[in-house]
Amino acid sequence: MIILAGGDGAAMRSARPKPLHRICGRPMVGFVLDAVGQLDPRRVVVVVGSDGQRVAKELAEVKPVTDI
Repeated sequence: MIILAGGDGAAMRSARPKPLHRICGRPMVGFVLDAVGQLDPRRVVVVVGSDGQRVAKELAEVKPVTDI
């Protein structure tokens, strides 16, 4: 499963990458990961764009990461 999590947040007038914008206290991409997790995929790959290291770091805090 591939999740596209790009976007620099400029249109949202923010320095925070778009996938990390918070909804109800959680990063937006977290909701996508939860939904995908219910499908029981063998592997999930998150493709990041702008500020990818920051996105990877925050995702690692939310979900276990086996390979970055």
